[in-house]
Amino acid sequence: MIETKNIRKVFGNVEAVENVSLSVPEYSILGFLGPNGAGKTTFIKMLMGLVKPSSGSGTVFGLDIVKDSVKIRERVGYLSQNPKFIDHMTARENILLIARFFNIGNNKDVLNRCNSLLKKVGLEHKANRPVKGFSGGEKQRLGIAIALINSPELLILDEPAAALDPVGREDVLGIIRSLKGNTTVFYSTHILDDVQRVSDSVAILNNGSLATVGPIENIIGGNKGPIYSVTVNKAEDRLIHSLDQFPWITDVWIRENDQRTILKISVQDEKIAEKDLLRHILKDQNTTVLEFNKEKHELEDVFMDIVKGE
Repeated sequence: MIETKNIRKVFGNVEAVENVSLSVPEYSILGFLGPNGAGKTTFIKMLMGLVKPSSGSGTVFGLDIVKDSVKIRERVGYLSQNPKFIDHMTARENILLIARFFNIGNNKDVLNRCNSLLKKVGLEHKANRPVKGFSGGEKQRLGIAIALINSPELLILDEPAAALDPVGREDVLGIIRSLKGNTTVFYSTHILDDVQRVSDSVAILNNGSLATVGPIENIIGGNKGPIYSVTVNKAEDRLIHSLDQFPWITDVWIRENDQRTILKISVQDEKIAEKDLLRHILKDQNTTVLEFNKEKHELEDVFMDIVKGE
């Protein structure tokens, strides 16, 4: 759906985007991450033909982002970071205005499409109210509805939930989830929890360069593999030695905490670990298991490691 090769953008002495090569599969939901000033918005503007690359190349739908930008925009839905509306017009009127730029069909088709989108984003009951009275979340949902008016094959959202409260964010995430399997979604954000909840792939931009990209489970899991945390009353040496004998256990770390011992156990085979690990530990009659869980890797940990250069 999106393909860039060594795309680069320089403003004066500032290299905003540095040789980014990125491939986005069709129907995926990709979270495009990076700290403020990382180059996310500049990259999006290049995809949309709003900014010309200094070097490198890119395609959307196989069309060149420089030569075919108008053809690309006909098939893309785009929501900027700070969308603007005609405030004295109603939600329906704002959508119908933008619909006139696209060849959607006759007036009845356009109105049906408009009403369908208002329902999709939960604004059907406010369709005839002026936008100036809308909350921030309602305006964002209206912006997504407008971005979807042309039934886009690709939806690009620039920080769609940045200024929203938790309820507004949840509304936006629900809309993004509802598009899965029908539209490719490419959205930039700095809200890592949102990405982890709705995305199936992630790209992280840092200082203009692509630091990492891939399926979210691979990005979060890294090379650590599943890690189980086991808190016991006391870890006998024989228990530690017995764990070392299993070929599916790759490493064991030990940390003493007051009168307790915390074991961190890295495994290769999660299915075997789920079946046998706790059962084996409980065989030791002198060991009392106080806590047992599989550690959950967080996207925030990966993101902070990259930003800090660790």
